[in-house]
Amino acid sequence: MKASISWLKSLCPTDLSIDDIVRRLTMAGLEVDGVEPASKPWTHVVVGEVLSVTQHPDADKLNVCEVTDGESTYQVVCGATNVRAGLKVPFARVGAVIGDDFRIQQAKLRGVDSHGMLCGADELGLSDERDGLMELPDHVVTGSDVADLLSLPDHVVEVDLTPNRGDCLSITGLARELGVLSQTTVRTVDCEAVDPESDETHDVHLSAPEGCPCYVGRVIEHVDVTKPTPMWMVERLRRSGIRSIDAIVDITNYVMLELGQPMHAFDRDQLVGEIDVRMAHPGEQLVLLDGKTLTLSDDVLVIADQEKALALAGIMGGEHSGISERTTTVFLESAYFDPITIAGKARRYGLHTDASARFERGVDWQLAERACQRATALILDICGGVPGPVMITDNEQALPTLQVVTLTHARIKQQLKIELASETIQQMLQALGFDVDVTSDGFRCVAPSWRFDIAIEQDLIEEIARIYGYNNLPTSLPAQALTMAAVPEAETPLMRLKHYLVDQDVQEAVTYSFVDPAMQALLGDGVQGVRLANPIASNLAEMRRSLMPGLVEAVRHNVNRQAPRVRVFETGQCFVSSGDQLDQSERLGIALYGQQAPLHFSGDRLVDFFDLKGIVDGLGMVNGGGSLSWSSGEHPALAPGQTARVSMNGQSIGIVGRLHPRLARELDLPKPLFLADLNLSPLLSGQVTAFKAISRYPRVLRDLAVVVDDSIAWQQIVDAVESLGDSRIQSVELFDVYRGTGVPEGCQSLALSLSLQDPEKTLDDVAIQEMVDQVVRTLGEQTGAELRG
Repeated sequence: MKASISWLKSLCPTDLSIDDIVRRLTMAGLEVDGVEPASKPWTHVVVGEVLSVTQHPDADKLNVCEVTDGESTYQVVCGATNVRAGLKVPFARVGAVIGDDFRIQQAKLRGVDSHGMLCGADELGLSDERDGLMELPDHVVTGSDVADLLSLPDHVVEVDLTPNRGDCLSITGLARELGVLSQTTVRTVDCEAVDPESDETHDVHLSAPEGCPCYVGRVIEHVDVTKPTPMWMVERLRRSGIRSIDAIVDITNYVMLELGQPMHAFDRDQLVGEIDVRMAHPGEQLVLLDGKTLTLSDDVLVIADQEKALALAGIMGGEHSGISERTTTVFLESAYFDPITIAGKARRYGLHTDASARFERGVDWQLAERACQRATALILDICGGVPGPVMITDNEQALPTLQVVTLTHARIKQQLKIELASETIQQMLQALGFDVDVTSDGFRCVAPSWRFDIAIEQDLIEEIARIYGYNNLPTSLPAQALTMAAVPEAETPLMRLKHYLVDQDVQEAVTYSFVDPAMQALLGDGVQGVRLANPIASNLAEMRRSLMPGLVEAVRHNVNRQAPRVRVFETGQCFVSSGDQLDQSERLGIALYGQQAPLHFSGDRLVDFFDLKGIVDGLGMVNGGGSLSWSSGEHPALAPGQTARVSMNGQSIGIVGRLHPRLARELDLPKPLFLADLNLSPLLSGQVTAFKAISRYPRVLRDLAVVVDDSIAWQQIVDAVESLGDSRIQSVELFDVYRGTGVPEGCQSLALSLSLQDPEKTLDDVAIQEMVDQVVRTLGEQTGAELRG
């Protein structure tokens, strides 16, 4: 919201400096984003009248003008195309200074003396567009100061409002706030009723009263729309960031800025039958004032006649019923639209208008008639006309009601730690427009119709804090005794796992919880993800079922920027639909791509499955929760034969494998990409550290070679040995796999090393051999293994 300081002070005549105004508004929650002058600084620029114009003798695009300032006549050379006799324009006399250092001097242009300069609005800093000379109204006095004529110098403040403060999207709203902050009496805008001079009306019907519970209309006949907008109005609009169009449109925009009520004016002669405020028909089309054609859905509120939609309610008018040079009868619209009905509709169609910004936040539902009277008075003053009666069509059941909130002294003291006199609090709230009654323990407050954000006692306390001054409130430390939270020893902090992964040269990534549906389908398990009702982008339209889509996108992003190796991990929630429920689980994802190590003269080996397996095995060791076991696995997005399922303590916790080559080609990833998608909770559940004495007796190693079927996985060998439950068998390790001469086809020879140790005595040969024989028998029974000769 841009506001002119001079306009603001016309309603709130405070003596505060600009810096004080900015500081007080910001400290009250109305943050001022910027302050800028309304024009360049200048001196000695007056109203000049062009008496005559002749062609420059030596330049086709220059004219020699005779200009008067009311006292003397000057010869001025001018190149503007709109210069003409009788025109009144800003005239910078010799000696005038425009901007910081541009001084007007007597000069010769193509051999002709020029005494001063006729100015355009851009040259005075009043506009960014170069439209020739700035034409002033005929009635202004020649020789008068242009700065006084335009109420300059002036400054423009830009206020960044939170969504709940739509009441401050007007000069009246800002003046009301400033009046309270500066303890200044605020002047009200003259909105006295304009008596009708004819009986001309136009019927209005509310087919959708829940979207528009109040519609105020008025017919004004014999309007001269060719009348120019007064300079003071054009300047106020310009300083508020709105370009002047024509007198009628300028007046509706002016009332919107002044009071906060968006309005619209129809060419009454273009209306067919009564006005109907209704929901759009599915597929109905509307051509807007900007020429854009919209195809509407049935949840969009429109203003229509008996043939077609005329306007997008609360957003923008239509092209076919707008004001034109041929308009002689105007139908004024001033309505209250429900914020929920209007919210989001402008964004849906790629629009953002001043009207939609206000109606989405909430407009004073009691303001429509006053705004209509104000606009009528301005139209009659500027364009003339014959007004008909004001027509109010409303549905009282659908209109909002005034909020009644109770406020107590005890709650104020508890939350703000201050004690204020009842009179002080009453004055604060009444200055903000509240109707306040003093009760035995506090106040009964009725919120004004423009404050949609007041609903509970805390809202009133916030208002008191704002006006009293946040910086004036006492500060204190919390009174509650804080105790150190117990940290379960059996749980591993997530940060420890992250530090481990970073130590393995894997960097943390953070991706959106929303993913591209196409990518999720490509990498998923065939189950539909949860769709978002209102996605922020089409490629972020589903909630992720796993972390793989986000990590793969991160890898592609880096590979497309010539990264030779990418090693990333992510922890976060994933979302799986289970009937009417949405199950959320914490997951850990890892992605390794490209070279195994940074560029080195010793070679550039690519990462493989075992690089990722080693990292995942390390995760199981970090928390001490138990060793990980691996088995052959399958996943639609991972390559067969290079995919494993990971388990901990007999429970599956995830999948590890290489991205399927077909998908890698489709995603333009020329090197192998290895992925892990793991359930995080088991990895964070460890064991309490317990002491175990180191045996004083020697350890014995025995190597065995057994022949098993190719289908037997190493994990099955380990499980078989561990099933003996013999604590003297410390470990079993694989150190060779052989296929070839001496080994039957379809079989493999596994060389394994047994580590044997008794904590209470030295193992003798008999005991050692018994354990080895027991291992061989168990392997034969559970896996069909035979001792290789």
